[in-house]
Amino acid sequence: MKNTRNKPEWLYQGVEWEPPEAFTHDDAYGFVYLITNNKDQRKYVGKKFFWSQKTLSITKKRKRRKRLKVESDWRTYWGSNKHLIADIEEHGTGEFTREILHLCKTKGDCAYMEAKEQFARDVLLTEEYYNGIIACKIGGQTVKNLIK
Repeated sequence: MKNTRNKPEWLYQGVEWEPPEAFTHDDAYGFVYLITNNKDQRKYVGKKFFWSQKTLSITKKRKRRKRLKVESDWRTYWGSNKHLIADIEEHGTGEFTREILHLCKTKGDCAYMEAKEQFARDVLLTEEYYNGIIACKIGGQTVKNLIK
């Protein structure tokens, strides 16, 4: 992908967002985002996790393993939709804006907020969005902290 900016950036509430210096998985698990193609205004709504699990073998025989949470590739992430990725490769990342819509505490919160945004925006009913599917499986207990 050609990059016409110095570094990829994420906007949150209109300003470039960087996590606090001591940012951990207890602060936020992930986020719901909107990527906008500035040439034709097509958009993509998705979710991304800040953390992924890495498994390390403690012994040579791999019987004992240690699971660690490590930072994911969220800083350089440009979505998973093949049409969006093709447009990014064609036009370069400088023609796209990445916005964080919601910072989420849990994986369930991310799933719920992503689906909520996708349904609210009618992403499947318009050519304005790259989204071609809404896939979610959400349990009530996983989003209980969203109840205000």
